[in-house]
Amino acid sequence: MGGKLLLDASHGAAAAPLSKVATSGLHGEDSPYFAGWKAYDENPYDAVSNPGGVIQMGLAENQVSFDLLEGYLRDHPEAAGCGGGAAGSGMASFRDNALFQDYHGLKAFRKAMASFMEKIRGGKARFDPDRIVLTAGATAANELLTFILANPGDALLIPTPYYPGFDRDLRWRTGVNIVPVHCDSANGFQVTAAALQAAYEEAEAAGMRVRAVLLTNPSNPLGTTVKRSALEGVLDFVIRKNIHLISDEIYSGSVFAAPDLVSVAELVESRGAGVAGRVHIVYSLSKDLGLPGFRVGVVYSYNDAVVTAARRMSSFTLVSSQTQKALAAMLADDAFAAAYIRTNRERLRARHDYIVAGLARAGVPCLRGNAGLFVWMDMRRLLGEATVAGELRLWDRMLREVKLNISPGSSCHCSEPGWFRVCFANMSLDTLDVALARMSRFMDRWNKERAMSTQQELH
Repeated sequence: MGGKLLLDASHGAAAAPLSKVATSGLHGEDSPYFAGWKAYDENPYDAVSNPGGVIQMGLAENQVSFDLLEGYLRDHPEAAGCGGGAAGSGMASFRDNALFQDYHGLKAFRKAMASFMEKIRGGKARFDPDRIVLTAGATAANELLTFILANPGDALLIPTPYYPGFDRDLRWRTGVNIVPVHCDSANGFQVTAAALQAAYEEAEAAGMRVRAVLLTNPSNPLGTTVKRSALEGVLDFVIRKNIHLISDEIYSGSVFAAPDLVSVAELVESRGAGVAGRVHIVYSLSKDLGLPGFRVGVVYSYNDAVVTAARRMSSFTLVSSQTQKALAAMLADDAFAAAYIRTNRERLRARHDYIVAGLARAGVPCLRGNAGLFVWMDMRRLLGEATVAGELRLWDRMLREVKLNISPGSSCHCSEPGWFRVCFANMSLDTLDVALARMSRFMDRWNKERAMSTQQELH
C-alpha cells in the first residue's frame, strides 16, 4: 500500500513541500569537481578488466602508507577488537564499545590525539586534551565551527584557490556565505593583507557581516604551506577586524619538504592570551593516516565558549567508541607513531617528486609544493583563451579523451584559468605510470596540433 502511494506521488500527484535546505542548489553537485567523480564512477580504470577507463586523480586520499597501519593491527589484533588476550576479553570489549559513552569522547583517545597532533608539529606546539572536540571528520568540524561563529547571511573569507567541497560544507546547511580572497601565482598564491582587505570590503558592500577567515594550511589544492609572515599577517588582520580565524590543518602531518609547517598554534603560544580566544584549529585522521572511512575529525579551540558549544553540537556527529579505542591504542604507541610519521613523509616526498618529474618530461610544470597529496599543475599555455570557458574545455578533453579525472582550478575559485589539481597518493605506482603515459601522449598530440596550426597560419 505504502509503495503504491509513493509511486502515485512520483507520477504527478501533489507532493508535500520539502525544506529550503533539501531543495537548495548550494550542495554544489553541478561543479566540475563532482562531475569528474561521476565520470570516474561510471567508467573506473582497472588494469585488467577496464584498462581504458578513467583514472581517478581527483581524490585526495593517502594510500601510500596503508601497509603500516595494516601491519600494526596485525601485530596488535586487540587494538581492533580482533581477539587476543584472556578468554572472554573480546566479549567484554564488545560490551564496553556497545554501551553508552560520554559525548565528549573517550579521554584516552583525546589524550592520544593531542599527543599525535604535537608529534606531527615537531613538538613546537602543545594541545590540551580537554580542548579537543571530536567530530565525524573534518567536514563536520568545519560546518560545526561555521554554525558556532556565524549566522545565516554572514560571511567567511577564504583565500583562493580553496578546496571545492567548502562550497558545500560551509554554506549548504548553515546559510553562511563565502567571499573568496583572491590570491595569484606571482607570489605562489600566498595570502596578502591587501587581498584580505579587498574581500572584506566586498562583503561589506554586499551587506554581509564578516565573521571569520578560514585558511587551509597546508593548502588544498596548492600542496604548499603558508609562510610565517603571511600567517602573522592573517592573524593581525582578524585582530584588527575583531573576527575569528579557522585554521584547517588537516594535512599538517603530510609536510614532506622545506619549509616546515608553521601552525597557527605556534603563533598563539608566542602571542599569548590576547589572540587565543579567536583562533580555532580543524584536524582529522583522514589524510595523514589515510583513514577517511573512520570519520575522525577534531575541533580544537582556545575559546572556552566555543569548546562548550562545540561539545553540545558534537552529539549530532559522534565518532564510534570502537573507532576511538582502536585509534587510541595506535596513536598512543609512541614508537609506532614516530615511525609512521617519518616513513609516511618519506613516501609522500618520493611520490610527489615522481609525478612532478613525469609531468616535467611531458612538458607540464607544477607549482613547487612541499605538502599534501596532490600537485598544482600549470597548463595555462594549453588554453586557446585564458578564460574559465577555455579551462573547462581543456578539462573536458582531459576527462573524455585522456581519461584522467583532474580538478580544474575554477572549481577551486582560482582567478587564473589553466591550473589543475592532480592527486597522486590514492593509486598504485603502476596506475600512476599509466596516467603519466596518457598525459605524455596527450602533450605529444597537442604539440603536433599546435605545430600544424602554426604552419597553416604561415601559409
